[in-house]
Amino acid sequence: MNPRPSESLLAEYHATSENYKFWAKYIFPASEATRREKIQGPWLERVLGYCQRFSINRGVLLEVGAGFGTFAELANDSGHFKQVMAVEPTPELAQACRDRGVRVIEKRIEDAGNMLPQVDVAVSFEVIEHLYDPRSFLMDLRPLMNEEGLLVLSCPNSEGFDISVLGSLSMAIDIGHLNLFNPHSLSLLVESCGFDVLEVSTPGRLDAEFVHTAIEQGKFDVSNNPFLKRVLVDEWDRLGWPFQQFLAENGLSSHMWLAARRQA
Repeated sequence: MNPRPSESLLAEYHATSENYKFWAKYIFPASEATRREKIQGPWLERVLGYCQRFSINRGVLLEVGAGFGTFAELANDSGHFKQVMAVEPTPELAQACRDRGVRVIEKRIEDAGNMLPQVDVAVSFEVIEHLYDPRSFLMDLRPLMNEEGLLVLSCPNSEGFDISVLGSLSMAIDIGHLNLFNPHSLSLLVESCGFDVLEVSTPGRLDAEFVHTAIEQGKFDVSNNPFLKRVLVDEWDRLGWPFQQFLAENGLSSHMWLAARRQA
């Protein structure tokens, strides 16, 4: 985003935003069961898969930007980690984590270092795109991690299908997203901060759905694109999901995950 809000304004927004209060009070509780089953549960399975494939010690797991705390609670209750902690600077969301029995530090990661043990697995879902300075975020996180500890990030992929096709109509293009990464740029950033990238994937499931919906609502016109019209309109029921699978399997979805190991 250019120009972007100042760092102090962003900190004030995260601490006082009516938007975050509304999500904490209404949206997250109303969608809790579905999000747990469809989103956070699969997230946990993916993280555990990384731990198994890359021989990661499952000691302390830290979620940075834990939000409503559903993932941290699932990870804690799973028994797969010796300790689960969360960092969440927004007061209402930090309290939601506490209400779940999750140990939470109500600060930014930049200010929480001396309050944390050494971390074996650090996860941060849909956070890095919101940050004023992603490099400082990673540089502040790295010393908190054990050597060869696992870092897992998820965020939008600016080269993915729905963002590439819809442009400013995409839901990923909003005032809260200061940074839009792609697999190459995010890998370069992570590597420059002292991590070795293990895997980048785009497991998104909704790109085709987002564009299909935009077409149905009259926000996006594909009448001059016979291929998209066929896949996303005329034969949507037959081709929509196979097309989405193709996007996800070939690095073309707009939802991206990166797994990296802290260099020794």
